[in-house]
Amino acid sequence: MTIAEAQQLVDNWIKSYGVRYFSELTNMAILTEEVGEVARIMARQYGDQSTKPGENNELADELADVLWVVMCIANQTGIDLTEALRKNIDKKTSRDKERHKNNPKLK
Repeated sequence: MTIAEAQQLVDNWIKSYGVRYFSELTNMAILTEEVGEVARIMARQYGDQSTKPGENNELADELADVLWVVMCIANQTGIDLTEALRKNIDKKTSRDKERHKNNPKLK
């Protein structure tokens, strides 16, 4: 599935089952919540915290939730994520093509 296809799938789902998009500000709050859930799982699986009984520890599911909300925000604000990602990669390449190779902390 391409990014554009995923954005369309999310849009179709919202229009079929979700009634309408939540407001952009509500989706920003939901995105923050979902990123927090990713952080909780990372802290428990890769950090020093232990897992509590009954916690959802499915990193893939939580990352998919983050992507879902990002696509909702992109759809409702008219952003083509394929093009945005392409431009972002070009920016990073132009800006950082030598930076990381020359970083002694990464050697």
